[in-house]
Amino acid sequence: MNHPALTISRILHAGYLMECEGTRIAFDTIFENPFSRNCHAFPEVRFDTDAIRRQRFDAVFISHFHDDHCSLDSLDLLDRATPLHIYCVFDQLFAMVRALGFSDVHALHLNQAVAVGPFMVTPREAMDTDVDSMFQVQAAGMNVLNVVDSWIDDGTLAQLAAQGPWDMVLWPFQTMREIEVLTPSRAAAAPPTLPEEWIPQLRALDPRYVVPSSCQFLQEPWSWYNRAFFPISYAQFAREVAEALPAAQVLRLDPSVSVRLDAAGLRPAPPLAWVLPVGAQDVDYVYEGNAAPPSTADIARHFAALNEEQHARVMAYCRHELPAGYGEVEASSSYFDRPRIWQLSLYDHTGSVTRLRYRLDPDGGAHLDDSAAPLGWTTDIPIMKLYAALEQGESLTSMYMRINDAVFDAATEADLAEADAVDDPLIRCLFSVTFGAYQAAQLRRLLARSLS
Repeated sequence: MNHPALTISRILHAGYLMECEGTRIAFDTIFENPFSRNCHAFPEVRFDTDAIRRQRFDAVFISHFHDDHCSLDSLDLLDRATPLHIYCVFDQLFAMVRALGFSDVHALHLNQAVAVGPFMVTPREAMDTDVDSMFQVQAAGMNVLNVVDSWIDDGTLAQLAAQGPWDMVLWPFQTMREIEVLTPSRAAAAPPTLPEEWIPQLRALDPRYVVPSSCQFLQEPWSWYNRAFFPISYAQFAREVAEALPAAQVLRLDPSVSVRLDAAGLRPAPPLAWVLPVGAQDVDYVYEGNAAPPSTADIARHFAALNEEQHARVMAYCRHELPAGYGEVEASSSYFDRPRIWQLSLYDHTGSVTRLRYRLDPDGGAHLDDSAAPLGWTTDIPIMKLYAALEQGESLTSMYMRINDAVFDAATEADLAEADAVDDPLIRCLFSVTFGAYQAAQLRRLLARSLS
């Protein structure tokens, strides 16, 4: 007996293609390796971009604006008539997507379903509603929850449990330590277990199948992040979830892999022909605590030299734009409620360093300072990465910034115990004012290409 079926295929990271009765919808379409500048697919894949350009999707759904979920370079491969449904509270993103040539663009709203052929797709509330959403996908009698990147609070969990039974949950199985790697000398290693709320949440959802979803990338081959960024392996996730949910099956879906899901169970389906696995696919993460990070000078030697114009751009920012803009951003903790001396160290491709000192005042003022006053905060960064953040929209995840990798006086150390790493002055000045810098840089390049 043939049951109505839903075909689910993994593209990359949080990207999926779902097919039912001839209708094809895709989620968080990333067709790049590396993506987000230096997120290298793990396991390794490449994409047949010519074949992707020939694909036709009845709709594309994007869960949020982060560049590993919404990339204009990937959207550029799609037919401009493709309906795009995007969850984003910022109008600028919709303007950028329309400027790329898409005309059928829609804002998603929480708990308001979108019908596409046999599919019903409902955005559900994530913990940070200003950023994320997750998706409930219903078709062929199947009920799938795509949690994407989000965390789930108690109220949303109760609502989701009431939407069951769930046939499959795509669960973001990694707790990336993107903040901890900024302060390796001050961060404790992750505990060797899943976050304590995950198992009760999965038990409440009680799905037939659980897919370890999202993640699927490493940094550059030489990067110490590859041993410090990802605490949870596929094997650990499968073991802990299987022990806690014995009636569920944990299913790993690598890029290109497809399955047919119906009331009777799960069967293999033909892989995506335009996602091309490269080399071993049964690979796993290895976590080594803080993994003995190399110095920022050594890291900077892996990057190319800036030319004179690029170097001048960075120095103009550091000497003029950064001090002028510092007052526009606020810290989340009280650490900067008193004057602090901040040292910014820029490392070039030879490992040589240029240091700038600033006096940061509680009223929001920032002034270059050449006094011998004791330091209250330090930031180290490869100068190439600062240039990439300014001109190419590079995100914090891949900038190799190092914060407070120093020993301060006793009073400062006591104050720092209550400070938040993301209150770093450079982080606040780079990322607290502008929206969508990565996509804006992509759009400038794509539009310039079309004019050339």
